[in-house]
Amino acid sequence: MRTIQFLASLWLLLHLAACVLGGAVPVQPVDDDDEEAMHPHLQSNPRTSERGSKAENTQDYWLSASKEHILEKLNFVRNTKRAKNIILFLGDGMGLATLAAARSYLGGEEKKLYFEKFPFTGLSKTYCVDKIVPDSASTSTSYLCGVKANYGTIGVSANVKRGDCQAMADKSNHVFSVGKWAMDAGKAAGLVTTTRVTHASPSGVYAHTADREWENNAVLEEACGDLAKDLDDIAVQLIHGEVGSKLKVMLGGGRRNFMDLEFYKNGRRTDGRNLVDEFEAMSDRNVYVKNRKKLLKVDPATTDRLLGLFAKSHLHYHEEQLADPENTEPTLEEMTQKAIEVLQTEENGYFLFVEGGKIDISHHDTMARIALDETAELSKAVKLARKMTSEEDTLIVVTSDHSHTFSLGGYQPRGSDIFGKAESSGTDDKPYLALSYANGKSFETYYDVMAHQRVDPTSLLADNADVAQLFPATAPLESETHGGEDVGVFASGPWAHIFTGVYEQNAIPHMLAFAACVGDGQTACD
Repeated sequence: MRTIQFLASLWLLLHLAACVLGGAVPVQPVDDDDEEAMHPHLQSNPRTSERGSKAENTQDYWLSASKEHILEKLNFVRNTKRAKNIILFLGDGMGLATLAAARSYLGGEEKKLYFEKFPFTGLSKTYCVDKIVPDSASTSTSYLCGVKANYGTIGVSANVKRGDCQAMADKSNHVFSVGKWAMDAGKAAGLVTTTRVTHASPSGVYAHTADREWENNAVLEEACGDLAKDLDDIAVQLIHGEVGSKLKVMLGGGRRNFMDLEFYKNGRRTDGRNLVDEFEAMSDRNVYVKNRKKLLKVDPATTDRLLGLFAKSHLHYHEEQLADPENTEPTLEEMTQKAIEVLQTEENGYFLFVEGGKIDISHHDTMARIALDETAELSKAVKLARKMTSEEDTLIVVTSDHSHTFSLGGYQPRGSDIFGKAESSGTDDKPYLALSYANGKSFETYYDVMAHQRVDPTSLLADNADVAQLFPATAPLESETHGGEDVGVFASGPWAHIFTGVYEQNAIPHMLAFAACVGDGQTACD
């Protein structure tokens, strides 16, 4: 004990001397109780028997699992065949914390989302040219067009600042997606999303715009004035643009951006146009559908191009679709299936972009339950796509555009409700939830600003069936923000092994093109 006291006194004297001589701020010695605060002793909570808790209690279980993992890795054979088909899945806003929480949502921390079983994984860095934390527009330019750009812009280089109409008009600033590279090589291309087909992520496949919000002529004209006459809004670019006019499949929401009020009560166009009619007039084999029933009846053999707009704006959350007996919207899995069926009629193969876009939107509203359910829906679509295709000739990559401020913490017991309270309480003697956000609109739900104290979150959990429940936010914002950390990349199929490591997000389309031998860059066929 005397030795410990002597060392502590010596440590204090040395640091006081350093402060006097060098003007440094004294560092406080570690308190003996800090370790307990960081890693508290918590009440034992045995795992539920249906999860094999007894097996996990033995070292043999973990040693055997590790051996199996190594043998599985050793048995992987690198596929260096040319990829006939490419499918890029995007979980919008699907950060690593979302993946971890989704496993518990699926039934246990040891579970895996389907794409987490893919043999090769990596991490991509998501920052854009002018922001540390990006948005879905600039990132779509990155992971689809292979060029990092400015926040809020799509399909243009960083020479274009957000809202710069004149720079947008300069076609030398336009950049093109791997979808176009594939079509230039004789393949087909398409897109599927649970958001509007003119939203930031899917627009990266075909559009060039200085502002992600210019989805229809009205907003474009308001922003650009006389310059708008030389520019096309995003919806027009999908129907008549250099890339959009050649896409074989376009499925999602956003009907309002394609029609004037004259044709649709929710229409937002003001130019008297009905772009859906214009699409159908292009060919007798162009098929337009607006509900799930008609989508499922589409015959790929008699369809050259397929446009599906299933809602005025974004599609409803999957949980909302389940709860609505009159639901007419397809699931992400159903749209993916039909898209692949139509694209598989192409002899030269295809590129398909599939977005689970409402993971992001639910996170923005701090609705963690829905975000995890939307993540599970994306996993279902990936599983279906992998079963409909061959690993021999189809490369499937699953990634995200960015993360969120969503976090998972609190030492909760294995097998406990992921949406419930953490095991310990705060220093204010009130419990806290295992899931939370760094910012968002739910701040005042969980913090009494008049009393200057937290609200007991368990008092707000009376109805566990409320899928729209908000989760705590630390700072008050109208909408929760994105996060800036790296996101996962999961790959299966030809050349999947090149997706390992940590790399810039804009490398992704170049690696896709390499595997399929499309584009002007280096390819596997060189």
